[in-house]
Order: sequence, then C-alpha cells, then structure tokens
Amino acid sequence: MSQFHKAERKKGKLRLAIAGPAGSGKTYSALLIGLGLGGRIAMIDTERGSGELYDHLGEYDACTIHPPFEPKKYVETIRAAEDLGYETIIIDSLSHAWVGQGGLLDVHGHIADKTGNSWSAWRQVTPKHNELVDAMLQSKCHIIATMRSKMEYTQVEENGKKQVKKLGMSPIQRDGMEYEFTVFIDLDQQHTATTTKDRTTLFDGQYFVPTIETGKTLLAWLENNGQAAPAAVDQEKPLTGRQQEEAQHNKGKAGATTKTEAAESRQKVAPSPQACPTGETGKPSAAATLESERKLEAPVGSNDGLKTLFARIGALDLPREGYKRYCYKRYGIASLTEMTPEQIAEQAKILDSLKRPARLKEFKAVLEGFGDNGQGKRGAAAMNAPSPLNASATGTVPIPPQAAAGIAPAAGGFDLF
Repeated sequence: MSQFHKAERKKGKLRLAIAGPAGSGKTYSALLIGLGLGGRIAMIDTERGSGELYDHLGEYDACTIHPPFEPKKYVETIRAAEDLGYETIIIDSLSHAWVGQGGLLDVHGHIADKTGNSWSAWRQVTPKHNELVDAMLQSKCHIIATMRSKMEYTQVEENGKKQVKKLGMSPIQRDGMEYEFTVFIDLDQQHTATTTKDRTTLFDGQYFVPTIETGKTLLAWLENNGQAAPAAVDQEKPLTGRQQEEAQHNKGKAGATTKTEAAESRQKVAPSPQACPTGETGKPSAAATLESERKLEAPVGSNDGLKTLFARIGALDLPREGYKRYCYKRYGIASLTEMTPEQIAEQAKILDSLKRPARLKEFKAVLEGFGDNGQGKRGAAAMNAPSPLNASATGTVPIPPQAAAGIAPAAGGFDLF
C-alpha cells in the first residue's frame, strides 16, 4: 500500500502571530481579529491587566499570568481554556515566556551560572520551549499570539547627509518562532500591518489595518475545506468609534453579514435630496442609483487612505516631500487631504506596481524632479515650471512639459502622468 495520498487542505484552526513595537496596536488588533473569528474568546494576559482595557470592543474573558513567566503556566492556561469551551485563545504576550522574569532566558542564565556551561544549559531549556510550542500547535482553539518587536537602526549616508535609517524589526522570542504560525503579521507605529509570512496568501503584498473583517476573511479561508480560496476582504478601513459600537450591538446575531451589508453599515449619512435626483415616479433615477452604488465602493474617508499611502511610501523609501509635490502637480491640489478616493486608489495602484526594482528606480527618478526635497539637479527646473496649484479643477491636471524637464522617458512605457 502506498504511503502517499492526495494532498487536500482540510478545515483547521488559526495560528496567527502579531508582532510590533510599543503602541503599534498588537492587543487591539488581536481582539478585533478574534471577534471576527466568532465564538468565545479567552485572553491570557501577561501585561498586568492591560488586556482588559478594550472591553468596549466586545465580550471576552481574561486570565492574568503573574511572574515568574514559566512556559508551563502558558501551557496549563491554554489547556484550561480548551476545557472551558473557548473557541479563540489570545496570548498577550508570548514574549514574556522568553525574556520575562522566570522566562526561558532567565532559566537558561541560572542554569549556566550554576553549571558553568552555557551550551549544555540549552538542553534543559529547549524542552520547555518545545512544550509551549506544541501546546499552541495542537490546540483545538484558534491561537492568536502577540509578540513585542525590537527595532534595529543603522546610520547611512544619502546625498551627502547622514541619516538614521530603520533596517527592520524582529520579534522578541526564540529564533525561528515565525515558522510555527500560519500567518505572521508585523505592525508599525501607524498601526499598518504587513505579513512576513502568509500561508493563506490572502494578505500577500498588502498594507492594511487589521479589523473585524480580517478575522472574518481568515475564518472563511479556514473553513473552506479545499474549495477555491475566497477573495481577500478590503483591509484598509480601520473601525471608527461608531463602527465599533455597531459591531458590539450586532455581536451574537445569527447569520453572516454580507459584504454589501457591511458596506451599507459603514455609510450612515443619508444623502440629501439634492444629491439624489429622481425620475417622474419619484424614485431615484438610474443615474443616481449608479452613482450611489459607486460611492458605496469608495473608501469611507481619505485620511485612512492617505495613511496607507504613506506607509507604502515609507516601505519603498521614497522621498515624502517629492511625492507630495508630484501629487500636487498631478491633481492640481494644494494639499494631499484634497485628494479624492479615486485619486488615492490610483496612487495605490501606482505604488503597488513598484515592486519591481526597475520601476521603483524610475519612479524615484521622477520624484527627484519635484520640490526642494527632490534631492536632484532637476528640482529647480521642475519647480520653475508653471504651477497648477491654483487651478479650480478637481480632476487630474496634466503636468506641463517643463515640469518633467530633464527626466528621461521611462523604459517599458512607465506612464505616471
């Protein structure tokens, strides 16, 4: 008999890690995703009760672990939550099991001091770590673990100026912990998430703010049972205070909320009579209906879209001032806050297309021609060109030929304007 069988993805439980620096929103994001997964939530809190500060988001139960943060305490609490019938377990945070008082590094140090052999001390520490990992992987509950991140900086020289540049972040846990999870999310100070590991492929290459919809998207993938993977839900809209209240009000209602219903719940402002032209029958005309449907698909506000754009700009290491002035000329605006949702979406597509190094280099060459921070010899030529900042049009304003003076046509038809 063959030892092999046809590979089929079966229903499973979520193994999600969320890492980020202080203030990035690890606990908040974990709770929103947990609420999206549905069912009862148990939180294992090692942050001195800070995990209970978000009870306004929805119902969940908390259990505080006090020092020493021995891995066996985590294991015992995970098993207790399973026995009590919880569907989701949030571990906030897993870093204490490694670096906290009584954590594995503390235990390793005591053994090394006693025996005088740091290498052999790991023989006693590693089994404790493996027991904790096995408890998470074998749990019959969804597991969401938060981890603190350490920041790594270096000093670099760009255009003759020394700057401190962030190289990246790594979770405060034992090396290789990332491999144990299905999805590993990194959060930055603006609460923007990226995935450094994503077996679901739902969030690959995306910049998003975790919401309840993130949990619903993951649950749909987990329960898909080998069928075609569901499309990723729009992740770029954080919940406002009103939306949080609505989520709590609707919590526990039977049935899943459709994407259309979710969009309608986010559009609470009734249109004015002037904004809804009607036909002879008194009903909204076809043109008005089409326009209202188009507006429902647009982002709720430009602020969230702009935050996402700037998160992408930072990730691509683009000159921010040069990018601003490029947008000013492209759209004939005096501030980025005047950009329409359609224009923000257009810029998001352009930034997404810069994954290829050649296109990124071309775009940077274009930005060098704009503004005092363009950091290129073509900056003066660009800014001496006639400016459309006072234009009254709200649509796209063509860039005068002088504005792109000195910028060679991009290879491959890279059309930014």
